[in-house]
Amino acid sequence: MNKVSDLQKKLHYDETFNCVQCGYCLPACPTYETMKTEAHSPRGRINLVKMLAEDKIKIEDLRDSIEKCLGCRACVTVCPTNVQYGKILEGVKGVLEEKEKTMTKRVTQTFLFEQIFPSKKWMDFIGNASWFYQKSGLQKLVQKTGITKMAPIHLGEFEAILPDIPSPNKRKQMPRHFQAIGMKKVTVGFITGCVMDAIFQNTNRNTVELLTKAGAEVIIPEGQTCCGALHAHAGKTDFAKELAKRNIEAFEGGNVDYIINNAGGCGATLVEYDQLFEGDQEWKKRAKAFSNKIRDISQVLCELDGLHFINEVNATVTYQSSCHMTHVQKVTEEPLSLLKQITGTRYQEMKNFDRCCGSAGVYNIVNYEESMEILNLKMKKVKETTASIIVTTNPGCLLQMKLGIKREGLEGKVRAVHLVDLLVEAGAVTK
Repeated sequence: MNKVSDLQKKLHYDETFNCVQCGYCLPACPTYETMKTEAHSPRGRINLVKMLAEDKIKIEDLRDSIEKCLGCRACVTVCPTNVQYGKILEGVKGVLEEKEKTMTKRVTQTFLFEQIFPSKKWMDFIGNASWFYQKSGLQKLVQKTGITKMAPIHLGEFEAILPDIPSPNKRKQMPRHFQAIGMKKVTVGFITGCVMDAIFQNTNRNTVELLTKAGAEVIIPEGQTCCGALHAHAGKTDFAKELAKRNIEAFEGGNVDYIINNAGGCGATLVEYDQLFEGDQEWKKRAKAFSNKIRDISQVLCELDGLHFINEVNATVTYQSSCHMTHVQKVTEEPLSLLKQITGTRYQEMKNFDRCCGSAGVYNIVNYEESMEILNLKMKKVKETTASIIVTTNPGCLLQMKLGIKREGLEGKVRAVHLVDLLVEAGAVTK
């Protein structure tokens, strides 16, 4: 195979011909809306990939366009010809990763993606350090002095919106097996996630509480690790495969009906594990069996129909959906169904509630200015609803909406909360 055809294969060149340049994707694309150039639209990016595959442009000619893509997949949902944009995007990101020449960026990415996220020790350290930072008074002192404004890549803004972190002892004491309350209806495995387990363990605990009250026995297998979403989206496919194998092996031993996640972005990667193993029939088969059991918690809670809510939440509520849960997992109705069951809530749909909020993994860190433009548009839609609670189903979306609340000066008037946490707050009990 010559060099050009090898590049075409990596870029999924054959998939680009399914794009007929009709423009249906343009109104759905957040970056086209804010940047207003074809190069930052799905069809524009596909055309650039095709030109690269045909050796008509150099790889650096499309780097900015591809790196500014959120990867939200909204274009896939509206595409009339079923263009596999996600496949094309991850292919070109893999090529960009291979050609990355900046040593500092390569070292930083290697450290983050290969050392931090897959490591339970590192994630435990981050969780424990964050707890100490919050509870020791150091956070208040640092914020009072204004030192956070000097933090690189705007980390000071994100530091201020972190949730309350459980203590190290509480985090260590999380059991691995929970019996169903009342009659057992199903046995489920639970993927705790890397960031979810380190920063949002209270949400993980609430997830288990809801599942057991709904009639599920919950098993949390040892050996599971980061889902690999950030790695796959950054073009680090080989490392994403290794993480996928570890998770598949961790859950294969348990006889579970479903494998539950509570993070829309993670769930999207988990349901597409089989796509990582094209050409490897053994692992593709094992990955497919794993992915067939993946469910968002909202799906299982609706299926079991084992909860009702005894606390009144007297508030107007709106919903910011996770892009990947909507456009990849295709989970749309279940979160809203659960939300509308809470006593006292008045649901007000946000215009373009399924439009990306600009979080997109680490997009809001590495492409901060572009992310904030998208967030500004989102917050205009939030304010139109007059809601005092914004519900999300993904940790990145949750932090982004909290940041939007802070930037708009709405703290104390509006709050953002994960659906799981709101259901527990609403007094979920077994029917």
